[in-house]
Amino acid sequence: MAASFEQLLDENLSTVIMKQGSLVTGIVIDILDNHVVVHVGLKSEAVVQVSEFYNESGELELEIGDEVQLTLEAIEDGHGNTRVSREKAIKQEVWKRIEESLANESILKGLITGSVKGGMTVDVQGIKAFLPGSLAEVMPTKDLEHLVGNYEEFKVIKLDKDKNNVVLSRKAVIQEANSEEREKLLSTLAEGQVIKGVVKNLTDYGAFVDLGGIDGLLHITDISWSRINHPSEAINIGERLDVKIIKYDAEQKKVSLGVKQLIDDPWVGIESKFPLNTSVMAKVTNLTDYGFFAEIEQGVEGLVHVSEIDWTNKNIHPSKVVQLNDQVEVMILEVDEEKRRISLGLKQLKENPWQVFAHKYKEGDKVTGAIKSITDFGAFIELEGGIDGLVHLSDISWDESEESARSLNKGDEVEALVLSIEAERERISLGMKQLLFDQFGDFTESNKKGSRVNAVIIGSSEERVELRLSDGVNGYLPMKDYTNSMSDISLEEGNNIEVVIANVNRKDREIILSLRALEKQDEKSALQDNAKKNKEIEEATKSNIGDLIKAELQDTDKDDE
Repeated sequence: MAASFEQLLDENLSTVIMKQGSLVTGIVIDILDNHVVVHVGLKSEAVVQVSEFYNESGELELEIGDEVQLTLEAIEDGHGNTRVSREKAIKQEVWKRIEESLANESILKGLITGSVKGGMTVDVQGIKAFLPGSLAEVMPTKDLEHLVGNYEEFKVIKLDKDKNNVVLSRKAVIQEANSEEREKLLSTLAEGQVIKGVVKNLTDYGAFVDLGGIDGLLHITDISWSRINHPSEAINIGERLDVKIIKYDAEQKKVSLGVKQLIDDPWVGIESKFPLNTSVMAKVTNLTDYGFFAEIEQGVEGLVHVSEIDWTNKNIHPSKVVQLNDQVEVMILEVDEEKRRISLGLKQLKENPWQVFAHKYKEGDKVTGAIKSITDFGAFIELEGGIDGLVHLSDISWDESEESARSLNKGDEVEALVLSIEAERERISLGMKQLLFDQFGDFTESNKKGSRVNAVIIGSSEERVELRLSDGVNGYLPMKDYTNSMSDISLEEGNNIEVVIANVNRKDREIILSLRALEKQDEKSALQDNAKKNKEIEEATKSNIGDLIKAELQDTDKDDE
């Protein structure tokens, strides 16, 4: 044994190139607790940490007399020792294998250790390599987590040893392995064909199915007639499926698959299954800001719009009313088989407070409620059933002043008169001024345009004279009208003056007065009186002459007798 050991040393060490950094073959001559002693043909033996010889399982597979590859770090380190490295030697061996793999286009094995930006990291016996995401699968996919921890076969497509840069391709190996089988399969594929496949990968938008040499995409919308948020809700990786080829691009070699197409479309004849204004039980499948979706039968969903959830709260969020998977009763509002749309309602199954109000009240009825909100155009009053009625700004007070609107406060209890009810449009118009006496309206009703009225001067300016006509009712006399008149009345406040109503502006609630119109009325009246007197004189004169003629004729008749 000793002779053969010495002979082995002589044979292996005779070819050693004694240069720093070179790869040398040594013979294990002793194994200690912490070190392994190796003879590499120099004056002194080399000592290597025993941990550098442990395998991946943490076991020491080494015996005295074994040959080991080492990297020569120093022939004499200043202390008469030879320093070598087992780890560096292994890396050199691996680099050599990687270089050979690139040159020969041969297959290399490695462990996929994790995900990084743009791809994955691969450990090739201590050498870190990069697997681009686009080269991990035959069909590109964003989700590659299912590959982490797998030993896979790769081809080296790029190598830069100085920068420790190794780029691998798993796709190339798969395509090469499946090329013959793939071409055979492609020649038999046709749209409408039903074949078997194995789910290879799941993504947010669908699943990749191995058809036996080629991957097909099963889009999430083609997995089930029912709504699913992720393919994992319906299928699993490794599951064998019957799939239908719904589209095949022979030129691009792309296959689109479907599973739901293997069963009848539940939307066909849906209008006859669900008549309008009937109620059904449904399962809540999705919540959005604009409403929630509910499945009324397997594969058929309808939308309950946010406006159809509650009669009074139009902006309520669906999550305040229902939760996912809740069973709720809904009403069929609209069915469009062609567009595959169904409108559902939740509030329709409750009493409509607008119709209830319309049955209980009529126009002219008095109601009481709290002011719910105040806007630029009026105030909303909360009525029975939680509905709102609007008091328009013009119906708050007869003078329509901003002060009247500002006097209202949110929460105040007020009375109002029902002006109109439109239950179908969910509108109720109310009025507050209608409950108050309208002094302006009453005065103008009794005193029409052209009426003579007495007034009191309450002020004047360059443009007008302000007059009080009665309690709470004022008017004005244009200054131009006053100066053009023959009046000598002083404009001192408190003086009485007779004027004529020249015009009534009901919109702005103004009464325009006139002295000139009064004078014209007086002139007209005087002319009429004078004409009447002249007529009376004329008629009297005519009567007197007639009487004289008649008397004379009577005297003539007597003489003839």
